[in-house]
Amino acid sequence: MSSNTDVSLSSYDENQRSKFVRKAKEAPFVPIGMAGFAAIVAYGLYKLKNRGNTKMSLHLIHMRVAAQGFAVGAMTIGMGYSMYKEYWANSKP
Repeated sequence: MSSNTDVSLSSYDENQRSKFVRKAKEAPFVPIGMAGFAAIVAYGLYKLKNRGNTKMSLHLIHMRVAAQGFAVGAMTIGMGYSMYKEYWANSKP
């Protein structure tokens, strides 16, 4: 059994930051969704102290739904934007 050591690893030379930047340029609303998700989670943790009489489980469910809604909304808008860019913006006669 021989091993081939001449395998090109150029696709693996990309570090995490450059990969993230490349992916963000391809789909710009995904990082926006990630940032919104993180912001809602941070806000939820901040408001955790001042939730009043609301149960902890109910507060966490509301924060999860808000964060997921923001992320799904950003992905949906991003999909619409990429469809517009691919199909309608390039179809000029």
